[in-house]
Amino acid sequence: MPQPKKYLLVGSTEAYSGKSATILGLAHQLQSRGIDLAYGKPLGTCSSESGDNQMDQDVRFLSSLLKLPPERVKPTLLSLNAETIEKRLLQQDTTDYHKLLVESDSTGESELVVLEGPGNLEEGSLFDLSLTQVARVIDARVLLVARFHSVLLVDALLAAGRRLGDRLLGVVINDIPSSQLDTARTQVQSFLEDRGIRVLGLLPSSELLRSVSVGEVAHNLNADVLCCADRLDLMLEGIQIGAMGVNSAVQYFTQARNMAIVTGGDRADIQLAALETAAHCLILTGHITPPPLVLSRAEEVEIPVLSVDLDTLQTVEQIEQTFGKVRLHDAIKVEYVRQMMAEHFDLDRLLDELDLKSAIASS
Repeated sequence: MPQPKKYLLVGSTEAYSGKSATILGLAHQLQSRGIDLAYGKPLGTCSSESGDNQMDQDVRFLSSLLKLPPERVKPTLLSLNAETIEKRLLQQDTTDYHKLLVESDSTGESELVVLEGPGNLEEGSLFDLSLTQVARVIDARVLLVARFHSVLLVDALLAAGRRLGDRLLGVVINDIPSSQLDTARTQVQSFLEDRGIRVLGLLPSSELLRSVSVGEVAHNLNADVLCCADRLDLMLEGIQIGAMGVNSAVQYFTQARNMAIVTGGDRADIQLAALETAAHCLILTGHITPPPLVLSRAEEVEIPVLSVDLDTLQTVEQIEQTFGKVRLHDAIKVEYVRQMMAEHFDLDRLLDELDLKSAIASS
């Protein structure tokens, strides 16, 4: 007689903590151990059209990477946006999402259903789909992902532990600077474990994971691509601003490896200096077309040039918001996440807590 399926709900203390990356790496390890798993995201945040249906982009991407058949993908119940929130506030949407959550289970005989939770502990409360509400309705254990800003994250994890109680299976601490790894291991992990909160992973910071492709920046800035459209897969790790004299710029830009250089569309001298560096992208502000000499040189050195209808400050602010918040849609990031989770996540401890080792032994 088959055992009832188990649910693992992956949540976070704040948005962009690394839930999708954690699920990707975790699911890959589970599949390699022979676990028949399903995946879903009850509360969507970035829906896209899929034929006649709407599917969250993260669900589409992860289910494709994990090669999950349709019956192993749990449907997204609604997308959280201004329109759906307004309908709920005006009582135009009176759906019982608890009931829908239970009835929408189409994951067949999978041994484990991994669900991606909302952006924080409160998000989704308006629809009765907050992390704690979902966990209670489907009787799920919770794995929390928290980004390491400082040792103050202990406060947030202790508070989450009090709210979730026995449902909290453990935590993953993500994006730990190399200078703080020892502190995270000897102080934070030890402190939390002493108080009954299991630390299943300590994941170091990665410039690669925080990087963003030129194409993603172009999309977010609504930029015109003036040349090298075939090089938009280049990865950017930071920004430099070209607003000084050309002699100073040459010295400054020598540090521009894997960077986007932002300068005025009327500064041809700075643009040419930037193209003699190891920069990965040149972004011109003010929507001013550069001289043909600049574009010709950019083609020669294969550096994409983007033009935006923004000033320098606005451009930099928008790009900075993009770093560290990009979906894992780059193959190089996917492989890195798999390797990092295999090295830094305690899968055996998770399997023990979920009582899934017997399922592996019998498979």
